[in-house]
Parts: sequence; C-alpha cells; structure tokens
Amino acid sequence: MTELPALPEAFVERLHRIIPPERLPGVLASFALRKPATLRINTLRAGVDETVAELRHEGFHLTPLSWMAEAFQVPAAEREALTHSAAADAGRIYLQNPASLLAALALAPRPGETVLDLAAAPGGKTLHMAALMGGQGRISAVESVRGRFFKLRANIERGGASLVKTYLMDGRAVGGKVPGRFDRVLLDAPCSSEARFSRLRPASWQHWGPRKIREMARKQQGLLFSGFRALKSGGVLLYCTCAFAPEENERVVAALLGRYPHQLAVEKLRLAVTNTQEGLTQWEGQTLDGALSGCARILPDSTMDGLFLCRLRRLS
Repeated sequence: MTELPALPEAFVERLHRIIPPERLPGVLASFALRKPATLRINTLRAGVDETVAELRHEGFHLTPLSWMAEAFQVPAAEREALTHSAAADAGRIYLQNPASLLAALALAPRPGETVLDLAAAPGGKTLHMAALMGGQGRISAVESVRGRFFKLRANIERGGASLVKTYLMDGRAVGGKVPGRFDRVLLDAPCSSEARFSRLRPASWQHWGPRKIREMARKQQGLLFSGFRALKSGGVLLYCTCAFAPEENERVVAALLGRYPHQLAVEKLRLAVTNTQEGLTQWEGQTLDGALSGCARILPDSTMDGLFLCRLRRLS
C-alpha cells in the first residue's frame, strides 16, 4: 500500500499551537480519511420523507444526521453517483459538508428578514438560509469572481430560491453602498482553505503558506468591515472561514472589535455538535479580546471538515 504524502511541516507545527494536545491526534488523522458524503434535502423543492424514499429506492444508503432532520450521509463510495442523481440535478438535494450546515443554523435567519450573503458562491449556505426562511424575505447574494458568480446563480435557480437576488460585485464595497440595510449578514470569507487539506489530494495545499494567510486576512478584514456597515442596529453577523489560522479568524474579528468597541458584541455560540474548541484569546504572544472565547472552531473528524464561526451582534 502506497504511503500517503505528509502534510506541510509548517502547517502541522501551527496546528500544535492551535489545537489542544488531547484533540490533536484525531484532527491530524482526519486529513487522511475518505469521508462520507452529506446531503441536505432542499425543502424549497421537496419534502424530506419523499426524497429519502426516492434516494433509498435508487440504492443509496442514507444515515440521518442526529442534529438536523433534513440532512443525511451516504458512504464515500456513493458520492459520485449522488452528485449525478435526479434529485441533485433537479435541486431537491444539495451536497454540503456537515460543518458547512452549521453556519446558516448559527445565523438563524427568520422568514421575512433581509439577509446579505457577502461571499456567496457556490451557494450552498445561501440555499440553506432560503430554506430556513421558508422562501419568505429577501437574500442579497454577492460574489466578486465572475466564474463563481455564474455557478452561484445556476445553483440558486436550480434550488428554487426566488427570494435570492444575485450581484456580481466586490463585497468590500457593499457596506458603503447600503449602510444599515440588513437584519442579518453571512460572511463565509474566502480563506486559505486549511480545513479542506487532504493527504489524498496533495494539490489541496499547493498554494498554502504564510504569504497566503496574510493575503487572505487582508481581504477578510475588508469584507468583515463592509458586512458590519451593512448591518442594521440590533442585527446579527455570522463570520466563518474554513481556515485554522488565527490570523484569518480571531485576529480579523479582533480588528473589527477594536475599531467599534462599543457597537459590537460577540454572542457565544451553542452548537449541536461536540467536536468544538473555544476561540483563542492568545496568539503568538498577543493577548486578544477575551470575548473571542465565545467563537467556535469546529475540529475535523471522520465525517466533518473544520470550520471557524463567530456570531456578532450590532448594538443599538
């Protein structure tokens, strides 16, 4: 059996400083696993029971997620067939990692609200929010990269989310154009994608390094400040990345808290999963705002990728 390539040494060294030592072996082991595929049944298009029956009739082996009624997993070997199933083609299901499902649940948009998705492609979280809102309200989905924008628009149309309007523009400009417009803002920020590294795909870390982390942090900070400006008084912003790097996570949020110290509060996340770690309040000799402990880092395991989540409320 061929030995899998090792993760970058510098990346592993950073994980030793980020992840608690008792959790680190499981995290490192997760990068070598072929994980099951997770699907969310799109309730804008179909009912849960009928879609489960359809997929099982086609031979898929569905296991329900214990914490989300419309989400199921199938063995990794069935992923390819699932992506080409009639249910996927018609927008009745959407393949999405379990960690990704937590973002819309943490933001918790309500029917009738105005929501901004500030870096929306490919649209999985946008569609999830639309379903949580029961198709009632308005979601403005912004994407700056042309190719990704058209993929976003196609997914929204396939998913039947008529409350979503898509915009091809730089999200860093949105807050200045429509200040105080939205009840809720989701910023699933572009990042170094560390949580998607896989020893099965060495290309997944091909462009990773300190320079990439710094580049992403600058972009994330601009997007987060824009998202804050677009938020109504009393509104909620959910910031998330699929990076482990504190430079892309806690430090980005800390910069916003430092700029608007009396206008923002970190709301402690209470998630339905246990593979979590509190936000860091120390990094590389720097003491960060203690409120950042209310953020959450989802630690990857045998079924779930990593994710950083922080819920912020704009104070009136």
